[in-house]
Amino acid sequence: MKFGDTPIDDATGAILAHSWRTSGVNFSKGRRLSAEDVEKLKAAGATTIVAARLEPGDIHEDQAAESVAKALAGEGIEVTAPFTGRCNHFAREAGVAVIDQQRVDALNELDESVTVATLPPYARVTPRQMVATVKIIPYAAPRAAVDKAIELAKASNRPMVSVAPFKPMRAGLVQTRLPGTRDKALDKAVVTTGNRLTSLGSTLVGERRVDHDAAAIAAALGELKKENCDIYLVAGASAIVDRHDVVPSGIVQAGGNVIHFGLPVDPGNLLLTGELDGKPVLGLPGCAKSPKYNGFDMVLERLAAGLPVGRAELVKLGSGGLLAEISARPQPRAEDPDSEEAGPQAAPRVAILLLAAGRSTRMGGPNKLLQEADGAPLVAHAAKAALASQAVEVVVVLGHMADDVKAAIEKAVGTNKKLRFVTNPEFADGLSTSVRTGVASLGKDIDAAIVQLGDMPGVGSGLLDRLMAAFSPVEGRSICVPTVAGKRGNPVLWDRRFFAEIAQVSGDTGAKHLIGEHADLVCEVEMSGQAAITDIDTPEALAAWRARAQ
Repeated sequence: MKFGDTPIDDATGAILAHSWRTSGVNFSKGRRLSAEDVEKLKAAGATTIVAARLEPGDIHEDQAAESVAKALAGEGIEVTAPFTGRCNHFAREAGVAVIDQQRVDALNELDESVTVATLPPYARVTPRQMVATVKIIPYAAPRAAVDKAIELAKASNRPMVSVAPFKPMRAGLVQTRLPGTRDKALDKAVVTTGNRLTSLGSTLVGERRVDHDAAAIAAALGELKKENCDIYLVAGASAIVDRHDVVPSGIVQAGGNVIHFGLPVDPGNLLLTGELDGKPVLGLPGCAKSPKYNGFDMVLERLAAGLPVGRAELVKLGSGGLLAEISARPQPRAEDPDSEEAGPQAAPRVAILLLAAGRSTRMGGPNKLLQEADGAPLVAHAAKAALASQAVEVVVVLGHMADDVKAAIEKAVGTNKKLRFVTNPEFADGLSTSVRTGVASLGKDIDAAIVQLGDMPGVGSGLLDRLMAAFSPVEGRSICVPTVAGKRGNPVLWDRRFFAEIAQVSGDTGAKHLIGEHADLVCEVEMSGQAAITDIDTPEALAAWRARAQ
């Protein structure tokens, strides 16, 4: 193709490179100029134009785009008519886009004039959704490049771009119970699973709830066989941690076998795939209870599309398998605390609420937070740990002897942009008022808060960071509680979804009752040492701490 300044007398049949907008002429770029067009340009004063002229070895952009697009297209693809060198592929029906990425890359290496862009391999598509587009870089392509692209597209028995449509499946679900498992949580999982299946054109035809026991799971699967299921789903009350754990053992006892345990997708790592009477069976990860997209969806979509899901396919999901997201940001958050909207992936923004408003009544006189141990006031140890942690903000809630407590902290830590103070005027009414004051002060960009007590000087930044690392609402870890040898302690991390409930608490016990009410969302984080269960309430406790610190 020749390109550049063209004398107006030689412009007939050339392709206009830039638009002309003058009196009497309104030509868009890409226009093939006729003899009449040339006369109009002359009348407008044009002596030369910038144009492209095809040579014998060139193919016009539209013809080239259409030829390549048709060669790429396989089953489930509708090819549009070409326009301005572009030809699109649309999905005829809902399914999974099957893209031969290696050959797409090879095609794009052939010549800069021939390009193809596609959705990621195995992306879920809806009817009439664009799957790929072929674009010829204006305004023509060498015939040799087009021929090579077509040859590459036809070089395999598999098309380069196709859609595997979803086929209806009848699914059976087994859910297990442990002591403390709430029916509400199981009911919600049924709804979530049913919605997932319905979106794929499939149906949940049966559900069984049994004890978290291999024999019970096997019996439930046996019952579901009578429902003529095409796929079996097993959601354990406790996550699968080994190929021989309760859920896989139940599958084996039912006559099935385990194919693969583990998935290079997050969330969804603990998914198990197996087979029962020639039909797929999945041991579900904890994130399957959430409607948020996760590794379970990736596998379920392929199964619904009739695509193979063996070990060879599963281990390749790691590239693009990092799906973990948190609540929408920077978009305004949904009012519904159960909303699963998500924005770009980001580390959760966790604030620490350092409670330092109490009257120290059990200390018998002095403010315990100002008592020194290991060279600094108790509250200073807590503030230093909070500021050294990965929290994005530390809010100190003041009350009793507010000026003195604030001065002690500022003397110990100096100026820190992460640190700010709020005052609780109702501190005499109990700890809950300080929690409410702290939560009310947090911005909408905060995803969770750790409620740290000022009288626990042994709590270090490492303990706080470990709680933050455990936090993952999509995995069902919305309340993170430290434990020591099975005993629960403090501080506790709370997902933002609980802030409204925390704002309603009263008395001197904080929000502990919410832990019991939301047991299915609690994550116990085992800690070494005694720091998480050691607070300083009495002179004796302070003396003991000082002795250990020496």
